[in-house]
Amino acid sequence: MGRLLDLVLPGARDLRKRPVRAAAALAAWAALWVLVVVRWDRIVATPGGGAVDAWIALVSLLAALAAVWRLGGRRPEPDVSVEMRSQWGLVSDAFRRHRLAMAGLALVATLAFLALLTPYLAPHDPAAQGADIVATRFQPPSWEHPMGTDRFGRDVLSRVLYGGRVSLMVGTLAIIIAMTLGSLVGAVAGYARGWIDAVSMRTVDLLLSLPRLVLLITIIAFVDPSTTLIIVVLGLTGWMGTSRLVRGEVLSLREREFVQAARVLGFGTPRILFKHVLPNVATPIIVAATLGIGNTILVEASLSFLGFGVPPPTPSWGDMVLRGVRDMHDAPWLVLFPGIAIVVTVMSFNLVGDGLRDALDPRAGGGGHS
Repeated sequence: MGRLLDLVLPGARDLRKRPVRAAAALAAWAALWVLVVVRWDRIVATPGGGAVDAWIALVSLLAALAAVWRLGGRRPEPDVSVEMRSQWGLVSDAFRRHRLAMAGLALVATLAFLALLTPYLAPHDPAAQGADIVATRFQPPSWEHPMGTDRFGRDVLSRVLYGGRVSLMVGTLAIIIAMTLGSLVGAVAGYARGWIDAVSMRTVDLLLSLPRLVLLITIIAFVDPSTTLIIVVLGLTGWMGTSRLVRGEVLSLREREFVQAARVLGFGTPRILFKHVLPNVATPIIVAATLGIGNTILVEASLSFLGFGVPPPTPSWGDMVLRGVRDMHDAPWLVLFPGIAIVVTVMSFNLVGDGLRDALDPRAGGGGHS
């Protein structure tokens, strides 16, 4: 009977023992099934020739259902002594005790699923204008348009959802480029030292002395902006801080016993760097990447606000704020809702980054904040 209950209502049996986790699982399970019922026509139309976005949404929906079912039906793990826990197990425990970080992680997961499920969630086409623009423009929030409409009669909620996909994609891919490039430059500079280190770090100092936003605008002004270009440019202008961070860690690791033993055994420099040094620098890189995603999303929004971001008609939070400012007195919701989305997203990633930093810092003694 208990297994059947877990299958139908995952988390119901744990409402007394773990009320927060069980309630979250039940709420997510109910929300997903409501989405299935409401958007059943879009879901069944996907296998018959849906676009790539629709297929991504379908796979994400199935993955979300499986994840919630697994989370709600999982039984508590037996207590294990601290001496028997792995390092990542201890880090996981410390992170879970950090309530703000867990709240940020929940928000990040929610934002990610909203972005992936946007084709099913968006009530209207984000670029569709009203048949009678004069009658449909600047409509306040209502049941049909929960976030109102803009000056062209377009649904703001649909544009905010699709804009979230753009912002999260730009932030994630750009930070992957930045972390990869910064890690490589910092690792090579810290391990090689000498003139390579000097040239690399002076180049980094020069680039850091340039205001990033001005540098971005200068680069984008000479070419036609596109989503791919924005991602690449943001990635290529955001690696300098990571390189200095990685260099400092590598300088201390290169004299450690395991690195010296690898040299004695005749291992080449690439093998030592990629198999022995960089894995031990993963902790600060992960923290920097988590904090960097929020900052990159903010920079992309700033570019869009200045008119140098993702080109229309692709919706972007920054572009929505830019175009809503001139109509803010007549329709304040045009700025309010995308602005709230930017604040919540950046804050969520920063909370996760702070939690990871505390959990991974051995000097914090487990670092859990309540």
